[in-house]
Amino acid sequence: IIMSPMAMYSAKNGLPNDFHFVHYGSRAIGGAGIIILEATAVEKIGRITPNDLCLYNLRQMRALSRIAKFIKDSGALAGIQLAHAGRKAGTYVPWEGLGKIPLEKGGWIPVAPSLIPYVNDWIKPSELSENGIKNIENKFINSAILAYNAGFQIIEIHAAHGYLIHEFLSPLTNKRNDKYGGKLENRSRFLLEIIEGIREKIPNDAALFVRISGVDFADGGWGIDDTIYLAKEMKSYGVDLIDCSSGGIIPDIKLPEIEGYNVFISEAIKKNENILTSVVGYIFNDKFANKLIEENKTDMVTLGRVLLRDPYWPIRKGFYNGYKFYPVQYERAFNVPRGLYG
Repeated sequence: IIMSPMAMYSAKNGLPNDFHFVHYGSRAIGGAGIIILEATAVEKIGRITPNDLCLYNLRQMRALSRIAKFIKDSGALAGIQLAHAGRKAGTYVPWEGLGKIPLEKGGWIPVAPSLIPYVNDWIKPSELSENGIKNIENKFINSAILAYNAGFQIIEIHAAHGYLIHEFLSPLTNKRNDKYGGKLENRSRFLLEIIEGIREKIPNDAALFVRISGVDFADGGWGIDDTIYLAKEMKSYGVDLIDCSSGGIIPDIKLPEIEGYNVFISEAIKKNENILTSVVGYIFNDKFANKLIEENKTDMVTLGRVLLRDPYWPIRKGFYNGYKFYPVQYERAFNVPRGLYG
């Protein structure tokens, strides 16, 4: 079980606080095998909101290292998702408002592969030059080095949900005519150069994951054949696991309302390429999750909403299924007569 990276929008000046420590620590105690911290911006203008976590300096690294250590001390692997929001940057925290923060209220001009705003009345992004692209690639690499030095064992690149890397991948948002646009190989270049740069700088004892939107669920967008191509390329560049999600590239996409709606993406990758996968999306049932792994449709399951509702879901469901991996401090919670356990 992987705890899905889910933005909490609760950082102050990019720094984690006691909320983050308890939030991630409780899920580590609760039995998730891998904890991946939320989308963490590689530069200030790459934040989704002003309250995003960031990792581009030593102060941020030191603050995050406390969380990484506790996760590991609790028996889980510590991971962090590195991200750049691209044209979707600079929005209000969800419970404080909707849409872009105006420049006069602290907003900023986002960057993107092309001059296409996410919503028509949002601030038009600045189109990245090739030098600008290289600059952001270097920021991802720098953040990965900081993450490794903070003690994270897994680094995940966020290439999904309509954020900057996904914007380069999808033909709906990438209208460039240079070596970063046009044909599939060019649209994949930005991500692959980031992967290559991180792999050159990070020791092999750190795992490298990539979260992708395997399909855009939009006409003319990124599709499953594109994902199969990208999976092969990512493996050759040193990616260890592909974290399968979908959507997010344009507004008002209606995702399928079925259990495990992204499983077909993981299946397609595994049928065509020998690489580890995980899948996220409407996985609420432990028997369903186990079946996905038993049938080789995925190697791991990534849980989001389930773990927001119940940090201890893994140890509870493990106990139901005959596994005892709860903390010794919680023994009395499970040492009750058969039939009385709630």
